[in-house]
Amino acid sequence: MTAVQDNNVPMVQADRVSKNFGSNRVLKSISLTVKRGEVLCLVGPSGSGKSTFLRCINHLERVDAGRLKVDGVLVGYEERGEKLYELHPKEAARQRRDIGMVFQRFNLFPHMTALENIVEAPIRVKGMKKADAETRARELLARVGLANKADSYPAHLSGGQQQRVAIARALAMDPKLMLFDEPTSALDPELVGEVLDVMKKLAESGMTMIVVTHEMGFAREVADSLVFMDGGVVVESGDPVEVLTNPQHKRTQAFLSKVL
Repeated sequence: MTAVQDNNVPMVQADRVSKNFGSNRVLKSISLTVKRGEVLCLVGPSGSGKSTFLRCINHLERVDAGRLKVDGVLVGYEERGEKLYELHPKEAARQRRDIGMVFQRFNLFPHMTALENIVEAPIRVKGMKKADAETRARELLARVGLANKADSYPAHLSGGQQQRVAIARALAMDPKLMLFDEPTSALDPELVGEVLDVMKKLAESGMTMIVVTHEMGFAREVADSLVFMDGGVVVESGDPVEVLTNPQHKRTQAFLSKVL
């Protein structure tokens, strides 16, 4: 994905994005913009399309209508005249290198140590020298508070530690954008805070982030903007404190009354 060195270009621009699974319309003409360095939180009930939208941003899911751009570049497609043509999978994967994603389930390789999990992609995908990749991996482990866990296997780490390794692994590719798909929902309650703390520091460093979350306290404290989705549409969006304390739409009010 060729970087567009223009701070006026949004990091993410979704224009009337729709996605169907068979006859089920999961996303219905979603339009939103995420500025460079912004933290956007997506909230809403299960099945509202939040995770699907996130997966469309890095072309893990194809869109059926509309356009999605990251850093000014069309994701997963090229435009010829008025028509869109899907990129070859290798080209789409090359674009995806610039977009880090952290999943609900940690997806670490169980047969690899924390360090090995982190260096795998920079060495294989970016051609980084092993020594350089390991130095960078150790820096990232220290950044997420796991400097002493480099040689630990996932089975010997708590859920919160595994998720922090997953964050370090995503950062190892030096992404311009980080996507988080309910990163704390699989964790025991006492482990949630350690992951959110890492994400807060990441936001403070200026990383552009889109976070699907049920953690309303995090959204209120860290997000620059909050989007409430339901039924595949954006119902309400705006300043997180304003939306959470004074929601305008009845559907938003009903949802927040159950989760706050």
